[in-house]
Amino acid sequence: QVQLAESGGGLVQAGGSLRLSCAASGRTSSTYNMGWIRQAPGKEREFVAVISWRGDSIYYAGSVKGRFTISRDNAKNTVYLQMNSLKPEDTAVYYCAADPNLYTIARLFRYWGQGTQVTVSS
Repeated sequence: QVQLAESGGGLVQAGGSLRLSCAASGRTSSTYNMGWIRQAPGKEREFVAVISWRGDSIYYAGSVKGRFTISRDNAKNTVYLQMNSLKPEDTAVYYCAADPNLYTIARLFRYWGQGTQVTVSS
């Protein structure tokens, strides 16, 4: 079992930046692949980014590539999502997710956090 807790969401103007953090706890949590998923109002959950447990494989959704950066610190059992050049369409609840397998499909992740709201104003 892995527990995930996100932080760092908030309100930001378009063009601004935010950094999300996700603290993982539980047995072998540092050996899980970690991802960020978002869900905008009225839409399905959307894959954003994933990083392998060693940090040597990273994938991004096309909509965020070049603007968002995922990273992790296994010593702290924490994964980060640095979001730059934010757009109003990035507004969503952002979820941290974990899985033993490396997925780029949101619904396949096994463990989920409670989510943190990111709102980008125009």
